[in-house]
Amino acid sequence: MHCANFLHYRTLIVLASLAVTGCATHAKNPSDPLEPLNRGIYKFNDVADQAIIKPVAKGYKAVVPNAGRIMITNFFSNLDDVVVTVNDLLQFKFRQGFSDGMRVFVNSTIGVFGLIDVASMDGLPKHKEDFGVTLGKWGVGNGPYLVVPILGPSTLRDSIGDYADAFPDPIFQVQDVPTRYQVYITKKVNRRSELLDQETILNEAMVDPYEFMRDAYLLRRQSKVDEDQPPRRSRYDDDEGSDTAPPANSPPQPASAPAPSATMAPPDSSGQSAPQPAAGKP
Repeated sequence: MHCANFLHYRTLIVLASLAVTGCATHAKNPSDPLEPLNRGIYKFNDVADQAIIKPVAKGYKAVVPNAGRIMITNFFSNLDDVVVTVNDLLQFKFRQGFSDGMRVFVNSTIGVFGLIDVASMDGLPKHKEDFGVTLGKWGVGNGPYLVVPILGPSTLRDSIGDYADAFPDPIFQVQDVPTRYQVYITKKVNRRSELLDQETILNEAMVDPYEFMRDAYLLRRQSKVDEDQPPRRSRYDDDEGSDTAPPANSPPQPASAPAPSATMAPPDSSGQSAPQPAAGKP
């Protein structure tokens, strides 16, 4: 029964979204064939956020001091490093996997169960990996963009990745279901409180909040998948190179002869150059 209720809930949402693909035929973005449905779920999430989640996050931020919120963030970040380490190994990033595994060990011991991020102070940087990214590096495509109720932006691939990441996640190994969900809710509320200061700036900058969130999410996820790939050469790079630089082994070109002066004509039969009238004068 490990995390069964949550995982079944999310699986049913994904299957229901795919089942109504035929109803969403007027989407503008090819990555978002379910746009009408996704927009409806987005509006539902926004109403739920404004009515419940955001007020709770504000109260949480007002009650819990900044030092306490930092320690709570560090605690959940340390738990996330377990999932990160597993995906490092699945992506064959063995050196990074060793580093992230050491982060878990150092922060769980010296850092008092992850409340203090000692590993970052010791030069072990934080990384972010998940099974959705792992699938992308294995060549699996995004699939359709999805907005999951309460949970927010995702894709078919990332939803499968979230399902797989639940198994190594220490939170979902908690046997008592109410306790497990209390920890999960605390994590989400803490994360929502961190976004309160950014919300005003984003709302002022966004013309269409739905499109902004979708495009930003897809771009961020794709950049994460492509981060280890060599930069792609553009055809413009080749054009610019051919226009500005000759081949390295090409012979030197002779200097071109100077153009005739604007006021001098070619020499006449006597070998003298005849003066020409200035432009604009007869």
